[in-house]
Amino acid sequence: MKVSVIIPSLNPDNKLIAVVDALLEEGFQDIIVVNDGSDENHMEPFKTIAEHKECTILTHEVNKGKGRGLKTAFEYCLSHRTDIDGVVTVDGDNQHRAKDIRTCSETMVRTGNVVLGVRNFSGKDVPARSCFGNNMTSGVFKVFCGLNISDTQTGLRAIPFEYLEVFDKVEGERFEYETNMLLALKKYKIGFEEEPIETVYIDDNSSSHFNPIKDSLKIYKVIFKYIFKSTGMKYVGSSIASWVIDNGIFNILEFLLIGMAVSTRILISTAAARVMSSIFNFTLNRNAVFKSESGLGRTIVRYYILWLCQLLCSYGLVYLATKSMALGVVMSGVAKIIVDLVLFLISYQIQKRWVFK
Repeated sequence: MKVSVIIPSLNPDNKLIAVVDALLEEGFQDIIVVNDGSDENHMEPFKTIAEHKECTILTHEVNKGKGRGLKTAFEYCLSHRTDIDGVVTVDGDNQHRAKDIRTCSETMVRTGNVVLGVRNFSGKDVPARSCFGNNMTSGVFKVFCGLNISDTQTGLRAIPFEYLEVFDKVEGERFEYETNMLLALKKYKIGFEEEPIETVYIDDNSSSHFNPIKDSLKIYKVIFKYIFKSTGMKYVGSSIASWVIDNGIFNILEFLLIGMAVSTRILISTAAARVMSSIFNFTLNRNAVFKSESGLGRTIVRYYILWLCQLLCSYGLVYLATKSMALGVVMSGVAKIIVDLVLFLISYQIQKRWVFK
């Protein structure tokens, strides 16, 4: 098994040394570490691991991001490691066990597929933000991107040599690059599988350079860009036009019926708005977006089954938000916008796969 281990690293501590030592004990003979612009106070770990003949250190003079670090290593392997079976990417914070790295590498060599080392997030020692973030992103990947990946943020990925050139051309320089890598699996029809690994969080993952707000926004920007690109602009345009009609009628009726009970007011406003917008939306989607050749009767029945489910969900969720958070008329309208945005994404998949199939 000829596998090069790739470790991108920014301002490391002694954990990087522990990672390299464990890999050497496990029998890995080619370890490529990318110093991604670390400052002078964090040079000692690089000096220590450089003493091992099995280690190669590539250096960025300034910080360029994890994505660029991975691609720098891929390019190095394409030029200097042309006889290897593949590479395995590893985080330098000692949260990937050497035995798991070997298992993923062996599976990659045996199957010829990309192998993702996936963690179990049900344990009590898993930080709440990590559990929530991974589960939510995995759900989005499955529903909207058609990729069933249980750990979308894993840094342990074994990649056959033949795919390095593909991944080297994938967009992204920082943490969003790893999301683009997963989307590339589907785009280029690259086979992949998952390998369960030990879930390790050291000091509540405090050594991670992942910015929960900034980097999460970049990741979800990538995901939603993919979703909108795959849906096609005609569907987006149709939905926006229907949304304007729906919310316009809803908010007008909300003010006209302000003297009614909250439940009655929201029900009437939601139902009337949805009826008017649905007629417009059905006609446009059937004839211009999906160009369905299915019978008119069948598509109408299926469309309005979906329409009824959306109506009930929209009413129920808006009512729940309004009552539980004591929202006024204006904020009730804001809640409806948020609810309908989520329902919009779900509705596309159902229309594509069932209504106008």
